[in-house]
Amino acid sequence: MSSEASAPAALTQPSARAAAWAVVITAAAILMITTGVRQSLGLFVSPLNTATGLGIVGISFALAVGQFFWGASQPVFGAIADRYGPARVIMVGGVIMALGMALTPFVSSQWALVFTLGVLSAAGAGAGSFSILIGATAQRLPPERRAFAAGFINAGSSFGQFVYAPLAQFLISAFGWVAAMLTLAASALLTLPFARKLGQPAPAAAAAVAGAAAANTAPAMGLREQVRIAFRDRSYWLLHAGFFTCGFHVAFLVTHLPGEVALCGLPASVAATSIAFIGLFNIAGSLTAGALGNRYRMKWLLYWVYFARAVAVVLYLLAPKTSLTFYVFAAVMGFTYLSTVPPTAGLIGKLFGVRYLATLFGLTLLSHQIGGFFGAWLGGIAIDRTGTYQWMWYADIALALFAAFINLPIREARLPARVQPA
Repeated sequence: MSSEASAPAALTQPSARAAAWAVVITAAAILMITTGVRQSLGLFVSPLNTATGLGIVGISFALAVGQFFWGASQPVFGAIADRYGPARVIMVGGVIMALGMALTPFVSSQWALVFTLGVLSAAGAGAGSFSILIGATAQRLPPERRAFAAGFINAGSSFGQFVYAPLAQFLISAFGWVAAMLTLAASALLTLPFARKLGQPAPAAAAAVAGAAAANTAPAMGLREQVRIAFRDRSYWLLHAGFFTCGFHVAFLVTHLPGEVALCGLPASVAATSIAFIGLFNIAGSLTAGALGNRYRMKWLLYWVYFARAVAVVLYLLAPKTSLTFYVFAAVMGFTYLSTVPPTAGLIGKLFGVRYLATLFGLTLLSHQIGGFFGAWLGGIAIDRTGTYQWMWYADIALALFAAFINLPIREARLPARVQPA
């Protein structure tokens, strides 16, 4: 029997299916914690400013540095995970993330805040994020299951945002921002037991799936050679350009949406609920993107996601600024929020195989987070200089349209026609 036939056949065995689902669910749980904590930090901007007097620009800069380090750490940790396995990387990351957040209430300068929130906690979260987790699961699944698995894992991050945003706001209101920050720090340690499970050897049936899937990829090559090949591929750089824009959107939204809500004279609970809605609706968006990635070309999925964002921001700017407007806007943006992740990871797997997916996807996430740096930082500068986020919204629209069209020239083979049952 050929290796092409053996992978799907092996996956039909109950033990293989159970093992595959266990890995995917574990990865989603880890991402729920690391991303849920990170995406709730915008709720701390105003309390931090009141307590420390560091200013919105200084705090925004620290969070912007965090956006960058979260992305920069992923190809590094991804390369380590590709070589030594993901479990130890995720465990070390959980400890670093908890330490950075636990030290934050004791800092009194901007550069100390940059170190705790911008470097330590962000890098720790990066060790338990998309590239490492999607790379770990992709190597245990046949190609036709990877897009949905990436969507399911990505939905874990969204569920984390849905859970952590209202929890953080409740803790800030009830016990103060220091207690809330320390609670989130402690929760980061919950990644450790999940990481141990992710590091357990796969059962024989699941190992057969991984081996068969690996046999279908390109011949074995070193990491450096694979990275050189990717860097010479125009399609890979187009993915980077689109993902840069995605990072700009995401970081601006989660960092400054609470400030936008406050400018409109609405209570902080509206911001927390809106951020939670973004996470909730992105669960549906991520699962939908993962499922559609098995049926349609992924570059077209990316086009429509980015184009929908541009339309959503235009409609938001035209709408009256009520609680309902924010909730509807959050729902629409949530559906497209990180639904770019499954098709982006899926395209990289299709173009270059999955052996070094954690590294190659980690590098695209670095571009994502460079965009995130500018989204978080420039938002702080805009509100400080002009008293409004209006120009940031205009930039959001322009970048979304740019990202939509930059994905169209990507080299992606057409999907084979599906045979209709007799």
